[in-house]
Amino acid sequence: MALPEHVAQVAQSLSALPGVEVCQSDLASGKLVVIQEAPSVGAEVEGFKRIRALPHVIAADLVQHYFEHDDELIQAIPDELNGLEGIHVPVELQV
Repeated sequence: MALPEHVAQVAQSLSALPGVEVCQSDLASGKLVVIQEAPSVGAEVEGFKRIRALPHVIAADLVQHYFEHDDELIQAIPDELNGLEGIHVPVELQV
C-alpha cells in the first residue's frame, strides 16, 4: 500500500526487485497486488523486508503463502506435531 500519488513510483520500484511482479494497482486506494517468488521462507522474509523498506511503501502484508517444496520449512516441522489430535503431517513432509 502506498499513498495514491506514489502508486506508480512504488509499482516501478517493486517491479525492479528480483522475483517480484506487480499484478494490479489501484490509484484511488493506493493498493497494489504483488506476487513474490522466493526459493525459501527465509528468502521470502528478506523480500518482505526489501519491499517494506522501499520509499513510499506504507504497508506490505502477506495474503497467501504457497510452497511446493521448502527444505527449510520441512526441517522446522517438529516430529511431535503429527501426534497432536486433528493434525496430520503428510508423509512426504515427514523427515
